[in-house]
Amino acid sequence: MPAFIAQSIVLFAAVYLALGLVFAIPFVLKGAARIDSDADGGTWGFRLLILPGAAALWPLLARRWSRAELGHEERSPHRDASRRDVS
Repeated sequence: MPAFIAQSIVLFAAVYLALGLVFAIPFVLKGAARIDSDADGGTWGFRLLILPGAAALWPLLARRWSRAELGHEERSPHRDASRRDVS
């Protein structure tokens, strides 16, 4: 593999993870609670545990967080079934 291709891959990974870390810090402080109400009372240990995953999956979580800010409620068969069981 030519050196410039390897350098490009490493640069892409570094930029991706740097952006992920910049996103993950505010996400674990406020965004996780907007996406999932169970995360609202999360401890610092919980927030520390989700930080690496939030940094790695930041494009997906950013989309979900932006949809939650717009007032869109997440719909899934699991959530629908759990709502039917409660009533």
